[in-house]
Amino acid sequence: MSLRQPAAVRRAFVEVPAGTVHVAQAGESGPPLLLLHQTPRSWDEYRDVLPLLGERYRAVAMDTIGFGDSSRLPQAEDSIEAWARVALTVLDALGLEEACVVGHHTGAVVGVELASQAPERVRALVLSSVPVYTAEERARRLSGRAVVDDVDTSTDGSHVLELWRGRAAFYPADRIDLLERYLVDALKAGPLAAEGHRVAARYDTMAALGRVRCRVLLIGAPADPYAYPHLARAQALLPDAETVEIEGGMVPLPDQLPEQFAAAVSGFLGT
Repeated sequence: MSLRQPAAVRRAFVEVPAGTVHVAQAGESGPPLLLLHQTPRSWDEYRDVLPLLGERYRAVAMDTIGFGDSSRLPQAEDSIEAWARVALTVLDALGLEEACVVGHHTGAVVGVELASQAPERVRALVLSSVPVYTAEERARRLSGRAVVDDVDTSTDGSHVLELWRGRAAFYPADRIDLLERYLVDALKAGPLAAEGHRVAARYDTMAALGRVRCRVLLIGAPADPYAYPHLARAQALLPDAETVEIEGGMVPLPDQLPEQFAAAVSGFLGT
């Protein structure tokens, strides 16, 4: 399905009980659409997706609380449930009673919790590269360092190169710009760059998927070694869900292939 000319992006801060949340919006009419990013990214993950979707929807990409330019929660209060509650207050602040929700990686986990926590406010759900771990896998992921983004800061700045190298194998070799965008967000997140992965591992996505009752689109990225193996699990738990696989998709799918990603979302929501 072809998309029209991109819409302009507007950025703002909204005040919610948890603090200040940064949002970027495109489009002023059409169904509301909330976009949630992976750890440790920000709205910038959807920088090129947002204006495409803004031609048909009121598309809103928010910085998850603690990431990007949003406030942080008090220490030890970060959880998928808490991040979802803050997202609901963002919808309140924007005057949106309900929305279609799009999430990638950790953002997809937050989207699952939104649909579980407030089913009356989630019209449809797009889960891109959603991780679905067993209890044993979750325990292993919590037993040591985070799989990625877990580096010790150093006065010589070598931790910056370590962050870069830790992600490089999962990004297109010719897209230095994507790694630069990731690195900015990772440095902004600080300790949450690694802790965000543990937060996601503590959440029982497998159980929560069983509580989802809205329409669902599963997006798979075949070249994503972390999440793609979980696509079959998500399909088994959501047998009525639609599925789209985006050829060549890697860990940074939305900003790697924005046109294909936007087309998949628009095609699903437009049916």
